[in-house]
Parts: sequence; structure tokens; C-alpha cells
Amino acid sequence: MRKLLFSFSLLLFSVQLSASSILIPMDAESQKNHLKAYGITFWVLSKQQKVQWLLNYRGGSFLLPDGESVRKECQIRGVSFEILSDGQANAILDEISSPSVNQDAVILEKAPKIAVYSPKGNQPWDDAVTMALTYAEIPYVTIYDEEVLDDKLALYDWLHLHHEDFTGQYGKFYGAYRATPWYIESKKESEKLAKKLGYEKVSEEKRDVALKIRNYVIGGGFMFAMCSATDSFDIALAADGVDICEPMFDGDASDPNYQASLDFQKTFAFTNFTLERSYLKYEFSSIDMTQKRGNVPKESDYFSLMDFSAKWDPVPTMLCQNHTTLVKGFMGQTTAFDRSEIKPTVLVLGENKINEEARYIHGIKGKGFFTFYGGHDPEDYQHRVGDPKTELELHPTSPGYRLILNNVLFPAARKKKQKT
Repeated sequence: MRKLLFSFSLLLFSVQLSASSILIPMDAESQKNHLKAYGITFWVLSKQQKVQWLLNYRGGSFLLPDGESVRKECQIRGVSFEILSDGQANAILDEISSPSVNQDAVILEKAPKIAVYSPKGNQPWDDAVTMALTYAEIPYVTIYDEEVLDDKLALYDWLHLHHEDFTGQYGKFYGAYRATPWYIESKKESEKLAKKLGYEKVSEEKRDVALKIRNYVIGGGFMFAMCSATDSFDIALAADGVDICEPMFDGDASDPNYQASLDFQKTFAFTNFTLERSYLKYEFSSIDMTQKRGNVPKESDYFSLMDFSAKWDPVPTMLCQNHTTLVKGFMGQTTAFDRSEIKPTVLVLGENKINEEARYIHGIKGKGFFTFYGGHDPEDYQHRVGDPKTELELHPTSPGYRLILNNVLFPAARKKKQKT
């Protein structure tokens, strides 16, 4: 019996010695906390260690260097992992490299520096991205107009735009909330900040912020936006030099026939859209599909992720990694995008075919990249002002939140030339 125990211990010890990698599986069956798995990957990158992202292998798994500290961190955070020997890791990489399978291994080299563009008073639960970052334990810095206009964006690799209104119309909340204390105070604070920064109008200040962000992306930055930050950003770019604000927003009349003065060549993603002129409507333009979803009941509101070639199109493949190809929908001020108003150079990553709408899109601008994701909160179907925050502890395997975290890791990837 002693010999048997000794032999077993020796065998176990030899297996531990030969273990060289940790696999963090990301399929539905094996991983109990997908969201915190991204945090583990980010944490390893922050230790100046490289990670391999195994695209389309078991839901987009991560291959990490083995180490006692990594194992302990996985255990502490509740992330499922598997210990692999050299031979097992190499066999997986050989399998992935085969031309016959739609898989690839992408090297993640460095933890990106993350910035969230958001008013300083907002809490982390005001925004799905800050909730995801906080839950995954990924560090980020909050910046706002002062930092952007002071050219501080160059300090960061990845920028998220909080649910902002870059048109200067205060989120178009006027119709329903103009008499509420929070709306009055928010408008007052925006005007105060604009004056402090040397602007007579909030719309002019927000336009210059949008232009700075545009230049950041063109220069090589990664920008991710959700909900109203998506279409209001492009509207602000198209309306550069055009007054589209009514008197209750900026104190004077809008330009006559301002629709004809929009320049769609300046936008990132959208074209030929029509602005909503009514200041009483909670809508910016025809880009958004929120009011055009009569045939999409909540019970069947899902969108499908597109299937790309991992070896030929690694970028969109990375952004679509998930343990399911069907993601439940969710609403927001900007819920989804009219496909007919998306530029042909922009990739649709996720779509609701029934309603002919795009939910998740991606494009290249200059040397940089942008991703627009419709909706407010992937686990709160119809989030309203004042609703309680989402507890991500109840949704650790959320496919909708995984799409956000795919974008967070995206700048860490060693760049490969996209072939199509």
C-alpha cells in the first residue's frame, strides 16, 4: 500500500511539474463565471505575461502560462480552469492551426489602459460597461470633457463612451423630464462646465469633444460606445458647423432646413439619416429602431452573432467570441440601428433579421477602430430612469456582457492584417 501511495504521489508530482499552461474554458458547459474569466486574463496581462486567445475553441477560451498565483487567483474569483501539460497544450494549438477548422490562436501581449468617458458624478452601475469592468475586476480611469479637450486621450488604449448626448440636447429628455430636479440640475451642470471651458453653448462644447474623440480613433485608438452615445456621436460629427438645437436647449433657433446641411462623409458608421426635429420626442434620428420594433415581442427578442473566419478575419471573430450565437435583446434610448443607414464599410457583427436591424457593429477609422453596441443593459430588458442597478453576481455567464468584455481585450491582441 505504501508503494502504491508513493507511486501515485510521484505520478501526481510529475504531472504538476510537466504542467505548463492553464486553460480557461469559455464554453457554456465548463465555465461557471465567464465575466470574471476576462478579469483573470487581464490580470495575467498586467503581470507582463502573454496570453493566447483561442478563437472559436470552446467558446473563445484563454491559454495562460501556468503558475501557482494564477491558479489561486482563479479559485478566489470563482473562474473555472484546467491544468494542461506541454503535450496537451501543443495538441490543442495543433488542432486549432489546422486549415480545416475555423479556429485560430491570437496572442494577447499587453493589458490595455482603459478610460471611460462619463460625468464624474455617475456611479459604476449607471452604465453597463463600468458594471462589467467593476465586476470583472478590470481597472479603469474615468475622464470627461476637461480631459478630452486637454488632449489626455492619448494616455489610453481603449475608450468607452458612456450613454452621452453629443448633440447638446440633454439626452432629449425634455418632453418627459424637463420639470424633474435631476434634469434641471444636469442641464445646469452641463452649462456651467461649458462656460468654464470657454463655450457659450453646450452643443458647441460637445461637438469639439466629439471631434477630439474622432481624432483619437483616427490616430490609432479603440473606441467603444453603447446606447445613445452611438448615434448622437455620429450626428454631432455630421452637424459640425450646423445648429440643430431648438431654443430650449441652447437659447436660440436652429438653422433653417438643417437636415440638408448635414455632412455624412464626416460620420463613422451612419449615413443618409433623418434627424428628429421635435424637441418633445425621445429620439435623435431615424438611425435608431426603438420605435420601429412593433413586431419584436420581448419573449422572442434575440439577435444572432455573425460567423467570421478566425484565420482570415481575426478582428470581428474576436469581437464575437461567445458560448452562444444567439443573444437575448435589450432596449435603450438607442436600441438598434437601421441597416439601410449603415455605411457599407461597416461590419455588422450582430443582427435581428426579423426586424432588419443591426445590434452590434464595428468599423475602422484611420488607424483606429470603433464598435457600436445598441441598448442600455444586456441583463435589464427595458431599463428606465431610476431603475435599480443590475447585480452581475446573478448573471456571471451573460452572453450580452461578454461582447462588452471582448472589446476590452481587443487592443491587447497582436495585430494581424485582416485579409478580407
